Amino acid sequence: MIRAVQVRPQVRWTEAAADTVVLDFDDRHRRRMAMTGTRGLEFLLDLEEAIALRGGDALVLEDGRLIEVVAAPEPLVEIRGADPHHLVRIAWHLGNRHLPTQIVGKGLRIRRDHVIEDMVRGLGARVIAIEAPFDPEGGAYASGGHAGHSHDHHDHGHAHHGHAHHSHDHHHDHDKHDHDHHHGHSHAHDHGH
Repeated sequence: MIRAVQVRPQVRWTEAAADTVVLDFDDRHRRRMAMTGTRGLEFLLDLEEAIALRGGDALVLEDGRLIEVVAAPEPLVEIRGADPHHLVRIAWHLGNRHLPTQIVGKGLRIRRDHVIEDMVRGLGARVIAIEAPFDPEGGAYASGGHAGHSHDHHDHGHAHHGHAHHSHDHHHDHDKHDHDHHHGHSHAHDHGH
């Protein structure tokens, strides 16, 4: 089976593609995977490392032919805030949970996740269910490994986030006190850790 061994970014190719592959977000983050184009061309994606493919990129076959990558529509939610400041606050909460997030004109897009949807509604956001290609920001997701995010990870994120707030609030309260008080237990003990 012929191999696709390189990726050419969307701005760096103009030739006609020999075939097209329609891939969802997870399948656009693989190093090695058998694929079949929409016109039936079978090939093996065989890259040195997983690369985040974007819609419009081309996979370069060993014989020089190109396979165009199309981002498949998938179930997403678009999150809208009351104003840009509100949206930035919501984006911070999504980033704090390491969620792949796409930034679009007036909002943010994430994959459907009822836990996160409830969280952003609780922050006052409007949540709109849509079907669209998912093309999140790069950064930490630029190379492989993130397809395994799970609800367990989100739950850990919530616990970690809560802990961060306890210590943050504690430091502010502590700053208001005289530093002369002495006692036999640590501040961590006060928080039940």
